[in-house]
Formats: sequence, C-alpha cells, structure tokens
Amino acid sequence: MNRPSDRPIINRRFFFEMLGTASVALGLTRTAQAAEGGRAEARLRELGIALPEAARPVAVYVPYRITGNQVFIAGQVPPADLATPTFGKVGKDISVDDAYTAARHVGLRILAQLRAACDGDLDRVVQCLQIRGFVNCTDDFTQQPAVINGASELFRDVFGDAGLAARAALGTNSLPLGAACEVESLWEIRA
Repeated sequence: MNRPSDRPIINRRFFFEMLGTASVALGLTRTAQAAEGGRAEARLRELGIALPEAARPVAVYVPYRITGNQVFIAGQVPPADLATPTFGKVGKDISVDDAYTAARHVGLRILAQLRAACDGDLDRVVQCLQIRGFVNCTDDFTQQPAVINGASELFRDVFGDAGLAARAALGTNSLPLGAACEVESLWEIRA
C-alpha cells in the first residue's frame, strides 16, 4: 500500500509553468494554422474563390453575434459593383440565373463574416445549421429555392455535407437597398 509519503511530489510551480507553456504553444499553433489557412481555406483556393472583406453594417446592427458555439450572421445582400445585376425585382428586372449569381455573392459575404467571427479560422466551422433566404420578386414568382441555391451550393462546395442546412427560401415585395436577395444564417463553431 502506498503511503502519502511514498508518492512522488510534483512541484506545483513547475506543473503550472508547463501547463502555461502548453497553452501558449497551442494558441500559437492555432494562430499559425489560421494564418496559413486550413482545410476550408485550401478548399476555397481549389474552387478559385477569394473571399471579400467582411462588410460593415449599413444600419444599426452587428454583422454577427456569437453565443456559446453558435454564430448568428445578420442578413447579407449582394454587392452592387458586379457585372451581373444584383439589385432589382426577380421575375421582372433580373433573371433567375442572375439572381442565383447574386445569392452566391451573398454567400461569399456570409463566409467573410463567418471568417471574421472565427478569428480568421474557417476550420472552426462545425456545420451550417440554418439559412433563411429572401428573394425580392414579382407576386407570381415561384422559383425562390432556385435563387437561394446560389448560397446553399456555395456552402456545400466549401464545407461538404456540413455546409448543408435547414433552409427557407421566401419571396418578398422588397429588400433593403433594392437588393435581389438577402440571406441570414446560423452556424455551429468550435470554441
């Protein structure tokens, strides 16, 4: 039977110094991996995609909110400076194909916000939980899912099955700034 005096004594100071060193090393490793890019960044390069800078809010809101292991990304709209039309009413001013392209650009903006929320490390993404897509369309337009596929397919292409989410694709009579579409999303991330 081991008596308390027979057990090796661990120097508490040494133990906590080693624990601190390990923590710092882990932090530096994560920072280095984020800087050089992990699997998600490699996949973006493979797809020939360069993410834009995360857009700043155009009104009184935050672009994303983190709670626990979830990131809520505020509704994003497409950029206005593309060769493809991204603003106007789908079914009247914009074709389904152009609206799909607009939604894909919205997806790029979402990924930029997600990267910012993950401190530059998209490998922290576990999965996309939900996408809510809105299409600025005519009253008789019924192809909202085909438009929002532009964002959904991008997320799938980057993250595989983890990029697929529960989804709604809704038609509306207008969107901020006259955008053809807007998408908000919810993501699960690792701490």
